Amino acid sequence: MDRAGHPDRRTLLAGGLVVASVALAGCSSTSATPLATSTSPDARPATPAAAFTRLMDGNKRWVSGDLQHPDRDPNRRQFVAQKQEPFGAILSCIDSRVPPELLFDTGLGDLYVMRTGGEAVGPVVTGSVEYGPMTSGTPLIVVLGHQRCGAVEAAYNSIRDGKPLPGNLEAIAKALRPAYAQAVREGGADPVESMARAQVKLTAADLRSNQDLAPLVRQGALAVVGAYYSLDTGKVEVLAGAPS
Repeated sequence: MDRAGHPDRRTLLAGGLVVASVALAGCSSTSATPLATSTSPDARPATPAAAFTRLMDGNKRWVSGDLQHPDRDPNRRQFVAQKQEPFGAILSCIDSRVPPELLFDTGLGDLYVMRTGGEAVGPVVTGSVEYGPMTSGTPLIVVLGHQRCGAVEAAYNSIRDGKPLPGNLEAIAKALRPAYAQAVREGGADPVESMARAQVKLTAADLRSNQDLAPLVRQGALAVVGAYYSLDTGKVEVLAGAPS
């Protein structure tokens, strides 16, 4: 074999190590980006109007796809480990397509979130919604219904046909009866959508006027907003209670 025309094995290995070192150095220089800051770009909203604006700005980003993904890094995790001060409390449906943290483009420690079928409420759920405003000054509650809600549709059909739902699902239908009655009175081309919107408005009104939250609302320290999420567009529509 003509060894003069071909590099030996040691030469090849040495060259390979040099190339690998250069490649690793290049990777290190591009991937060593600093972690995001541990707090939001803006301070925690202190008023209902500021909190509402923060949420709706996040939803605009969700709709457009221009997301910031705030408060979702190890620094933020450490920052909120000992104390939390969420600026909003969201009561929404269990539907897998309606995660509040995503559709409002928020992160860790930003929101209290309660999720029940069709936003059905009871003492434990109401107490959970009250927790933020009454213990940490959370200035905003949003009751968030959504398009094509399966829980509302099941409850509507059950009540209309007089056929109870199985197991504890019947408790959801029972909780949604007032919304069903309002939807029937109002009529409309799509009674299920009417019922879903009615559930949002009734629930928000009940929270706004209950004995523990009503004083905060009167003082201007709390707003209770009813809103509706479109699965088609990703947009949150305000139905009632937007703070000025």
